[in-house]
Amino acid sequence: MRLQREEEERQRALEEEERLRIEEIERKDREEAERIRLEKERKKQKEKEKKERQKREGTYMTKKQKQQAALAQQRLEAMRAAGMEVPSGKKKQSQEDVDVEEEERKAEEEARKAKEEEEAKKKAEEEARLAEEEARKVEEEKKKEDDDADDDWDNSDSGDEWDADSDASGPPLDALEQRLKQATTSMDSDSDDDEDLIEKEKRLELERLAQLGKERAERERIQAEKIAEMKAREKEMEMQEMLLQQKKEDGKKRRLEQEKANLAARTRDDLRCPIVVIMGHVDTGKTKLLDKIRKTNVQEGEAGGITQQIGATYFEKKTLLAQTARLNETEKFDLTLPGMLVIDTPGHESFTNLRSRGSSLCDVAILVVDLMHGLEQQTIESLQMLRNRGTPFVVALNKVDRCYDWKTCKDSPIRDALKEQSDGTVQEFRSRASDAKLQLSEQGVNSNIYWEMGEDDWTNSDFVPLVPTSAITGEGVQDILMLLCQIAQRKLWKQLMWCANLQCTVLEVKAIDGLGMTVDVLVVNGFLKEGDKAVFCTLDGPIVAEIRGLLTPPPSREMRVKSEYIHHKEIKGALGVKVIGNGLEKVMAGTPVMVVGPDDEVEDIKAEVMSDLTKLQEKLSTDKRGVMVQASTLGALEALLQFLREDTQPPIPVSAIGIGTIHKRDVTKISIMNEKGCPEYATILAFDVPVTKETREHAEEVNVRIFTADIIYHLFDQFTRFMEQLSEKRREDAAAIAVFPSIIKILPQHVFNTKDPIIVGVEVVEGILKVGTPLCVPALEGLNVGIVTSIEQNGREQETARKGASVAIKIVNENNPTITYGRQFDASHSLYSTLSRASIDALKLNFKDKLETEDWRLVVKLKKVYNII
Repeated sequence: MRLQREEEERQRALEEEERLRIEEIERKDREEAERIRLEKERKKQKEKEKKERQKREGTYMTKKQKQQAALAQQRLEAMRAAGMEVPSGKKKQSQEDVDVEEEERKAEEEARKAKEEEEAKKKAEEEARLAEEEARKVEEEKKKEDDDADDDWDNSDSGDEWDADSDASGPPLDALEQRLKQATTSMDSDSDDDEDLIEKEKRLELERLAQLGKERAERERIQAEKIAEMKAREKEMEMQEMLLQQKKEDGKKRRLEQEKANLAARTRDDLRCPIVVIMGHVDTGKTKLLDKIRKTNVQEGEAGGITQQIGATYFEKKTLLAQTARLNETEKFDLTLPGMLVIDTPGHESFTNLRSRGSSLCDVAILVVDLMHGLEQQTIESLQMLRNRGTPFVVALNKVDRCYDWKTCKDSPIRDALKEQSDGTVQEFRSRASDAKLQLSEQGVNSNIYWEMGEDDWTNSDFVPLVPTSAITGEGVQDILMLLCQIAQRKLWKQLMWCANLQCTVLEVKAIDGLGMTVDVLVVNGFLKEGDKAVFCTLDGPIVAEIRGLLTPPPSREMRVKSEYIHHKEIKGALGVKVIGNGLEKVMAGTPVMVVGPDDEVEDIKAEVMSDLTKLQEKLSTDKRGVMVQASTLGALEALLQFLREDTQPPIPVSAIGIGTIHKRDVTKISIMNEKGCPEYATILAFDVPVTKETREHAEEVNVRIFTADIIYHLFDQFTRFMEQLSEKRREDAAAIAVFPSIIKILPQHVFNTKDPIIVGVEVVEGILKVGTPLCVPALEGLNVGIVTSIEQNGREQETARKGASVAIKIVNENNPTITYGRQFDASHSLYSTLSRASIDALKLNFKDKLETEDWRLVVKLKKVYNII
């Protein structure tokens, strides 16, 4: 998944880079198009200015005019090539001058016609006809000029006359020729310039478009290749994901089938050790009883078959037989259990933490009850926890030696000890035992002293045996051990059949000199072997570590130095063991441990190990507003979350969870609640975890509160107290804005002062009248009467008066002290609380629990009176 995310991020980066590159190319294209447009506009402006100049100079000709001028020039050239010379005198105009003038007139007429033709394109055919006629006239005039020239030559006396006439007729022709040449030259040069510019522009535009087309095609090709590559990669990743998922599913299927086969292979002949925890209220003697169980019949300096394992005390079968031998003489019980494992840490925390993949690892429990005090709060909660989990338990009625005039019979069976007691002592014991039975019955538990239970009681799973014990002198301890073995063999043999499926949970993570970070685990079922690939659970996700060593302490009650640890190649459950491996620093206590077998898929095992934590995280507050909860183990965290969510009213929302020591990063993470406008949730509830000095200092800097406790209820009490203080402070701040709804009627027979201040007797018709409530008369266009400064009833001042109460009130109006009862208003007018949108919002936010349903109905009614939306 991480590789897939990295690949997706890389693809997104490439797509973003390609998008930016395409945007840059398009921007350059737009800039180039804008430049060409400006260049065209500049050229057009230049052409326009040139035309204006030519018009001013009188040399401007349209395209048609230029064509006509060029045609006229061609005619002159043709006339000159034919040798036409038209002489004329100074006084008498020659025929040639007449013809030239006629030509000029015709040229002007043709120019005018050309202009008209340009304006009306429909005369194109007429123009063609005129052009043909002109060509024919030129030929006729040429012939006529030739004839005239012959006549003039014949009539003239000498060549000098002809020369003179020729000279005389020269200037008009030269002027016409000069003008025609200028026009033709201008037209040719303009035409050439226009043609060059247009061609060049077309060529450049074509080249640019071609280049753009190539670039676009190249971009599209590269983009298509990248898209194809991305799709191929995505498809490959999808295929890999599908294959991975399929492998995971196949692995899960194989694992479940193997587990099912292992369960089917269990036999009653191969039982494992039952796991026992001791629970109860503080000071009931849990620890002393545990110590007494561990030290029973152990002589000085001798282990006696009791092995102190990691987190548990292991009793071998022969030790159990030896310890219960005296009792077994009468019981005749056949012990088939291989031993017993008693968890070292007493209390319901151990019971809570002994979980693996959603199920409890605890088989049977000892519930310690103080015979002198009966059931106490924590005992009741432990009892409830045991019943919720369906865990069988034995009740130890501890401190039996506190009965009056108890004669100590050290480490003897309880029945033997009772035989030695006086009648008064036995009577007291019976009385106190009956009280305990009654209290248990009130909790829905049927119980009886174990030797008085009949066969029906044993087969009835609801019946709980009571065992009188003394943790100080040891009476009844044998009975407890025997009873636990009987319960295990009679009722629990199905779940105690040893199974090859690994059931293993983390008890503690700690550093050991010379070994580094180690993990203490309790192996209930299955095997752990050196070299196994074990999967552990952390807040950062599952980790896979190779087991480099499996250690147990030597068969003594003390773990002294590291050299005394015994190394094992293989461990069979049930047993407590220390695991050595790399990268185990973040492993969480209370989480399951699984091993990747030869047929298992690593991803499936990882998902299974993380399932408990994943389920917890899925239950967190969806709106991301809530406190942070930190606990010592996963089981404790689960119990605390359940308590906050289900057992508290109202439930406390949780936005983040953590396991282990609180660090500065945790404080920083929850401090964001201050920015979200929820300062009350900028809080860490720490259950049984240490908090460093630096963390506390940092919490004070960022205004985060850390509540710590070793008992869940104390945490809840601290947080509830804090919330109440915060709510009270908010109410005090909002008191000046919030106005409680009320309608009051003045009692005219109880008017004590009519003006500054007004003191009258009133009856509260509806709502709640409070000190500080502004009053008005809506019937008199909202006349402001003043603010209630005090309320008295039967001579005593009070803060509020509810519906139906008759009280005397003092009204002060600082803005209008002249307002007078009987003048501006009287008893016929009801007085209303002056509400506004702000006051209603303040009521909803801070005083919602102070108003009843009918009070909120009155708020709705007054909203209509004051036209509040």
